[in-house]
Amino acid sequence: MTSMKDREEAFERMFVRDEELKFRAMSRRNKLFGLWAAEKLGKSGDEAEAYAREVMNADFEEAGDHDVFRKVRKDFDAAGVAQSDHQIRRTMDELLAQAVEDIQKSQQ
Repeated sequence: MTSMKDREEAFERMFVRDEELKFRAMSRRNKLFGLWAAEKLGKSGDEAEAYAREVMNADFEEAGDHDVFRKVRKDFDAAGVAQSDHQIRRTMDELLAQAVEDIQKSQQ
């Protein structure tokens, strides 16, 4: 009975750790994505950091990536930035991979 309870607790700890890592990776990706978009919008310095925070906050509107994508797409359209949906989504994917790598390196 004890080994089963130990196994259950180990799985719970692993699940919590995995969820925490996913959250950290998505937050990091959103910041990097916000900084990338800010550069495309001609923002730099504090203005770019503030925009990156806006992108990070947009992620809390709904589950998934659609809210973050929609914010940047809308801002690009308003500013006349020529980026296709595919380019934006590809950048989001690339930056997620980079964020995961950064987090893994920081844990070693």
